[in-house]
Amino acid sequence: MRTSYREGCTVSSDDHFTRRTRTVSRRVIRGFSPDALRQARLEAGFVQTETARLAKVGTETLRRWESGAASPQVDLLARVVEVLGVTIADVVLVPEDDRYPGDFRVLLGLTQPQLGAKAGLPTQTVSSVERGVVSLSDAAAQKLSAALGISEDELRAAHERARNRPPGAPA
Repeated sequence: MRTSYREGCTVSSDDHFTRRTRTVSRRVIRGFSPDALRQARLEAGFVQTETARLAKVGTETLRRWESGAASPQVDLLARVVEVLGVTIADVVLVPEDDRYPGDFRVLLGLTQPQLGAKAGLPTQTVSSVERGVVSLSDAAAQKLSAALGISEDELRAAHERARNRPPGAPA
């Protein structure tokens, strides 16, 4: 077993699986459908144990996602849908005109640090824009929309929705 330090998280790796040894804050993936994930797995002809093994995630993790007891981490979900031959959009169901900035990132299978690196922006900026707690500068809009593969207008509309969402609603 080896332990490494990456993106501020301690992870331990043994054999094929990576497990977090320290609790890290994770947001709930808006629109994640446990039923759609289960259906995609069944249509691909896989059992949970095989899907988990091939995607290098824990079987219990996959069970918890499919039962709705837990929300997946976007990077792990990306590995599972790749194994199943579907897209994240097949299991994360957010209508286009209801999307927040974070939804576009999730649909690409990116974490906030990954998007920040791709856009050349600090992770904190990505987080603040996604939650709608800061104004969206022209420079950030240009970099983020390019990294997300969407127009600046789409990003600005999504950001405005995040800023105007009801109190307590996740972004």
